[in-house]
Amino acid sequence: MLLTIEKVLILKSVKIFSSVPEAQLVDLATIVESVEFDAGEIIMRKGDLGSSMYIVADGKVRIFEEEQELGILGNRAVFGDLAALDPEPRAASVQAVEDCTLLRIEGESLYELMAGNREVTRGIVQVLCDYTRQNLTRQK
Repeated sequence: MLLTIEKVLILKSVKIFSSVPEAQLVDLATIVESVEFDAGEIIMRKGDLGSSMYIVADGKVRIFEEEQELGILGNRAVFGDLAALDPEPRAASVQAVEDCTLLRIEGESLYELMAGNREVTRGIVQVLCDYTRQNLTRQK
């Protein structure tokens, strides 16, 4: 189990939340759930309805579709952020590569934080813009 101060430090190190004042990160840290996964354990499956995002606090996870590996994510990486904003079926599966600790943020909690914090909203919009730019670059 992570302490609130540890959660705040992790949240502060993630791009989406890096410009959020610490007082509001403390509020978020109190509702963020710390979850543990063993190496090899499936965290989410492609097609499952998602409503939460995850931050890798410690360890590594792999993103994959069937047999194709799409990437490995380590400390402070974020995944599932789009599902937290717009609950849709998961686009890929995620598996723990090694024992890991993740922070899970439910979409409703994220929306509540966004409603009262312009910096969180700005951070999320920036991430969405980055996704759009990456997709446009891939299409060229």
